[in-house]
Amino acid sequence: MTARRLKITLAVVAILVTGIAVAVAQGPMYHVGFGGPEHHMWGFLTKQLDLTEAQHTQVKDIFAKEKSSIGPLMMQKEQLHQQLMQEAISGTFNPTKVQALAAQQGQLEAALAVEHAKIASQIYNVLTADQKTKAQQVLQQHQQRMEEHMKRMQQGEQGPLPPEE
Repeated sequence: MTARRLKITLAVVAILVTGIAVAVAQGPMYHVGFGGPEHHMWGFLTKQLDLTEAQHTQVKDIFAKEKSSIGPLMMQKEQLHQQLMQEAISGTFNPTKVQALAAQQGQLEAALAVEHAKIASQIYNVLTADQKTKAQQVLQQHQQRMEEHMKRMQQGEQGPLPPEE
């Protein structure tokens, strides 16, 4: 390897490591807050299901109540992600440590899935019969869209997801 090529390679590595270090130092990059106006679930509820003012209040209360359960789990998820990234760039890959972190991550994902299902169930119970029907239709369309995307990915096709209807 020529001296010039070595310098360029070292410069690229330095830039990448600096970028990763800055990203890790800044911490998690989440929306303003789980269930807040910037959360994707909130947009779905307000746009697709046409909630009443009373329903808005109920859903907001559900999100506020559950934030104390979800918040710590999201922070743990971010910490585990950072630990896995540190292992990846440490220069000495330790498969035992990575396996232990991955197992923790799996348990954490299961806990998050339970919390999300609990919240969804509470919100579903706030909806009228017509809104429940609409929610089921939209979720079914989303599932079909994701299946089509996965099928295309398996066939080697690239590109963005088709737009939501």
